[in-house]
Amino acid sequence: MNCPHNIYIHVPFCIAKCNYCAFFSSAIAPDWESYQKSICAEIDFWANKLGRIKVPTIFFGGGTPSLMPISVFQSIMQKLNSTFDLSDCVEITLEANPGTLDNAKLRDFIANGINRISIGVQSLDDDELKFLGRKHDSETALNFLDAALNTNVKVSADFIYGLPNHNVQNIIKLCNDINSIGLQHASLYELTIEPNTPFGKMNLSMPSNDEMADMYLAISDHLRLPRYEVSNYATPGNECRHNQNVWDGDAYIGLGHGAAGRVFMNNSWFEEYGGDIKYTKIDNRTRAIECVMTGLRTARGARITNEVKNVVDIDFINSHNDLVIINDNHIRATDKGLLTLDDLLVHIIK
Repeated sequence: MNCPHNIYIHVPFCIAKCNYCAFFSSAIAPDWESYQKSICAEIDFWANKLGRIKVPTIFFGGGTPSLMPISVFQSIMQKLNSTFDLSDCVEITLEANPGTLDNAKLRDFIANGINRISIGVQSLDDDELKFLGRKHDSETALNFLDAALNTNVKVSADFIYGLPNHNVQNIIKLCNDINSIGLQHASLYELTIEPNTPFGKMNLSMPSNDEMADMYLAISDHLRLPRYEVSNYATPGNECRHNQNVWDGDAYIGLGHGAAGRVFMNNSWFEEYGGDIKYTKIDNRTRAIECVMTGLRTARGARITNEVKNVVDIDFINSHNDLVIINDNHIRATDKGLLTLDDLLVHIIK
């Protein structure tokens, strides 16, 4: 029996592409029947490779998974249940955008297995939502959050900060708004300007690195949720288990075009991209470096394994305890270290 694998399922369809989006997605009318068949075929492919593995978490990401017809979701879940071993406590997350499903469809998703929903709010300011290219307004977002919070599932919401002209006061207001909603999980991401996006073709005046650092620190001071990863905040017990497993270096399968995975089979790691795009063996050093990079983004840090010991500079770590420390068999970046994590990784990995 192979080890447990988490599963990420990419749903690449959207109503429209947002101005900042560099993800694999399309606003073309989806062929849901073909999509369902291709995902189920990939499930069979991995079942033939791995057998009836245990699945701790399933994450439907996008794109906009909430556009999926319930019948398609039901078929995929039935296939997963009949093919793999989904435990009673499996976490099943659905990413959703306000305005893409009503209360009845939300209840249908929950009735068919969803027990965690991640809502792409991005902003509670209507002008900012238009600037970002979102298709909902703040009222729609707040109504959807309220409906989700009145169900029996865990609820998270995504927000973007660091827009042109943003400053610490904008962040304080955002944090106060999130606090008033009563969320137990929130993700706050810096706006990143990617090439080949509408924003990438504009000459936007972005906040400086120092201004971004001040905004980042302001989140910790004003958001009533503890940080457990660079961009993620939650009360204890409400963390996203899927993401935690991936950051900790556990195995996961990516299903669908645009999905990535790290599969562990026959004592070897494989880099995998959904839709038969790529399936290549990777060496232990490469995989260990990946685990250090993802683990250091989290509050508990990167787990120290024999492979990790071989790729990190222990002397550097021991001489820079203001930036990084070793605690409870984990390498952990300090609050100061998190502010310069990319530069820190250059020195830690040898």
